[in-house]
This record gives sequence, structure tokens and C-alpha cells, in this order.
Amino acid sequence: MNRSYVEMHLAILLAGFSGLFGKLITLNETLLVFYRVLFSSFILILIVLSIWKKNKMDLSFSKANFLLLANGALLALHWVFFFGSIQASSVSLGVLCLSLASFFTALLDPIINKTRLSLNNLALSALSLVGISLIFGIDSQYREGIILGIISSILVSLFTLFNERLVKKHDTMKVTMLQMSGGTIGLGIIILFLASFTEFQFTLPDSTNLFYLIILALVFTIFMYTLLNRSLRTINSFTVNLNFNLEPIYGIILAFLFFNESEDFNLASWMGVTLIIFSLGLQYIFSRPRKVVKVL
Repeated sequence: MNRSYVEMHLAILLAGFSGLFGKLITLNETLLVFYRVLFSSFILILIVLSIWKKNKMDLSFSKANFLLLANGALLALHWVFFFGSIQASSVSLGVLCLSLASFFTALLDPIINKTRLSLNNLALSALSLVGISLIFGIDSQYREGIILGIISSILVSLFTLFNERLVKKHDTMKVTMLQMSGGTIGLGIIILFLASFTEFQFTLPDSTNLFYLIILALVFTIFMYTLLNRSLRTINSFTVNLNFNLEPIYGIILAFLFFNESEDFNLASWMGVTLIIFSLGLQYIFSRPRKVVKVL
């Protein structure tokens, strides 16, 4: 397994932990994500300024940089729906719905990139969907959480497809910084609109929430997405989203350990885990790593 796959799987493991913050942080999902991207962008700007003399980056107002900002806003919206799904239901259901991303990627990739619809990708996605359905039986009382989770998976599919192109042309630190900044700007505009025309109230985090937000920003945002962006230079978006089907497995185990959520890992659940791992193994067989020119 090459370095890109190691970085991708470490990012997936960290992503499994990030869902826990949807329960640990008591702010609503919009404010949670706003502070997440705000703190992340602030820290990244400080890092970029500290290395500016050694490695000057093109931060001018260009089409490429605008696309990075816009994709960051898309990522922030994905997080809003993702944490909204968790707060409306449970950690395990939120990450479970997120694993539908590989299915939507298989459908959207031909539309966005003008490629042929891959029957292999659809078949592997269907196999993963069967595995996911076996892991967790969806209850009707979680309908709102399911809808938010499905929207979240569509948004992250779009983000990954667009990001696959962008990360190959720019420095990883620059990509992450501009995307976090784009998320901050995008959500800032949305919050301003909500505060002006609805009963939405902007609140500052207390000391406990502030601690969790800083950890979320440093480890589970900056570090995680730096690893993910690096891996996308040599691994295609479908493979990344398919491998992210491991995230609900990590998330369910962690939710069971930390929050005593009532998922029972019975025979059907383990059959689902086996199907997902089997689909990942088939993906490694069918896919071939692509050689690209690395951007230093």
C-alpha cells in the first residue's frame, strides 16, 4: 500500500472521530461548522504567513483561487447537513448516511467530468449499499436525520469530484487554507441572512465548546483534510468515497463506546461489514493507480 492510501485511510479514521463532535458540542449545526472553519482558516493563515518568505503562494484574486473558495463553501454546507443529521438522530446514523457518497459519485462523475457511466462503480456502490443496510436498520423516527444525511452525502460527492481537479494544481496547504476561508465567508453570509430575516441567534461558544472546537479545527479539520487533499493527487474521487464507507464502521463503534448508542453488532451487522470490505477489495483490483506530476 503506497503513501497516498495510508494518508487516505488515516483521514478516514479521523473522519470517524469527527462525527462525535456533533454530540459533544452543544451549538446548533450552523454555528458549529462556522466556528470550525473560522478557527481552521485563522490557524492556516498564520501558518501560511510564517512560511511565506520560503514558499510564496499565489493568493491573488484569480479564477483558480475563487474555485477553491467556492468549493470550501460547498464543504462547509456539507458539514452543516452532516452535523444536522447527527443532532436530529444519532452519530451512527449520520455517518451511515454519509457513506452513500460513493453511490452519488458514481452517478455524478459522468455528468460533471463527461465520462462514461461505470458499471463497475455502480455495482460496487450497490454492494456497499447492501452492506450499509445490513449494518443499521433505519427507523422511521429518524426521517429528518436521514433526509439531512442524504443531502450531506450528495454535497460531499460534489465536493470530492471538484476537489479532485483542484488539488493537483495547487499546494496542499494553500488548498486547505482557501477552502476553510471559503467556508467561513459562505457561512458568514448565510448566518448574516438568517440573523436578519429569521429568529436565528448568533452565540459565542462557552469554554467547553471552545475547547472541543479548537481540537476539531486542529486535528479533525486541518490535519485530516491536508491528508485527504494529498491523497486525491493520485487516487480518484470514486475510490476515495468508496473507502469512506469505512467511516460509518469507525463511527458506529466510537458512538457505541462513547455515547452508549444502542446499535447491536449482530450477525447481519457483521455481514454488512464483510460486504463493505469485500467491495473495497474489488475496487483495489479493478482500479489502477494513476501517475501524476506532483506539485511541490
